[in-house]
Amino acid sequence: MSTLELKSISKSYGKKKVLDNLNCTFEKGVYGLLGPNGAGKTTLISIIVNILNADSGEVLFGGKSVKALGSDYYNNIGYLPQYPHFYSNYTAQEFLEYIAVIKGLTKKKAKQKIDELFEFVNLQDDKNKKVGAYSGGMRQRLGIAQALINNPKILILDEPTAGLDPKERIRFRNLISRISEDKTVILATHIVTDVESIARDVILINKGKIICNDTPENLIESISGKVWSFEIPHNEIEDALSRYIVSNVQYSGDGFLIKTVGEKPCKSAQNVPATLEEVYLCHVSESGGEI
Repeated sequence: MSTLELKSISKSYGKKKVLDNLNCTFEKGVYGLLGPNGAGKTTLISIIVNILNADSGEVLFGGKSVKALGSDYYNNIGYLPQYPHFYSNYTAQEFLEYIAVIKGLTKKKAKQKIDELFEFVNLQDDKNKKVGAYSGGMRQRLGIAQALINNPKILILDEPTAGLDPKERIRFRNLISRISEDKTVILATHIVTDVESIARDVILINKGKIICNDTPENLIESISGKVWSFEIPHNEIEDALSRYIVSNVQYSGDGFLIKTVGEKPCKSAQNVPATLEEVYLCHVSESGGEI
């Protein structure tokens, strides 16, 4: 398995620094690239897939610059952008056949691979349906199929579950877990639950910098003792929301039961187990991001 490495990646648009000296290594498994909107995730993804140049630094694959590798690098990349475009008048079968031609597959190999992918993404009964008639979840599964058609070693997904209902989001996560058995999967998102249960490592990025990079378990352990639960009267909720980093509010009849992240907020507060969502809130807040 060839390793993907980011070496001192920086990128600016005018006077705004979008990425600031990022260093990271990706091996086999799912990597969650988490961060609020505007954190720099999509810019970083564009640099990794080599459709955008960094101002400084380089991307290495198997120890070699992806610029020098050229088409050899593209042959190892599968990419699902944030807003994928499909030909609505094509059937899913026609669309994948078109992508197979672009990727240089022979007719025999394309037929075999397309049949395998339709079964893998559970679209075999809908392969002759026009893509324009697909639901959002079906389109995302078709997007995964097109990204996998050349059997890439690296799969990159940019906000892949945006707009999906809970059932489709779970189905999509299960697909990603299966794919990661023999691939590097980089999943960029601001939805914490998309990566909490499937990522081997979570990379949290804010304002163009990596502010933490570790396993979900270690990240959750890092804020152990910083998550609190306590009740407040109805008339204190607005004040609480402005004073604390609040991860959850639950109506309790006599008031509200709220969870906060940080220092103990009051004498009655009880320490409760942390989640990755609270890790996200804690670190983004500490790095000056909007939550």
